[in-house]
Amino acid sequence: MEEPGFRVLLTESGDQKTEAIRAIRTVTGLSLWNSKLLLESAPVAVTEPDWLEAAQETARALEAAGAHAAVLCDWCDRTITRVAGPLDPAPCSGPWPPEACRASYPPATN
Repeated sequence: MEEPGFRVLLTESGDQKTEAIRAIRTVTGLSLWNSKLLLESAPVAVTEPDWLEAAQETARALEAAGAHAAVLCDWCDRTITRVAGPLDPAPCSGPWPPEACRASYPPATN
C-alpha cells in the first residue's frame, strides 16, 4: 500500500527574515527573490509531498533559521508532531487503518 506524502507548511516568517530566506533557498533551491516572495506569502507550502523524515528535516532547518513550520499529512491534512503519541483520535481519511496512519501515531524522533 502506498504511504502518504508529507509537505512542509511555512506558517510564519519569524524575526530572522534573512536567515529564513537562506533556509528556504537551501531546502527548495529557489532564487533569492523567489525565496523572499515565498517567505512573505506565509502560510504557504514550501515543499511537495515527500517522506516524513525528509519533511521533518526540512521543518527543522526552517525552524533553526527562526521561521515557524509545520509538517502536514498529504492525505488527511493533519499536522504531524515531533513527539510520540496520538495526535488526533479521528481516523485518517487515507486508505489504511487509523492505527497505521503516521499522522495519528507519529514515530518518536530525537
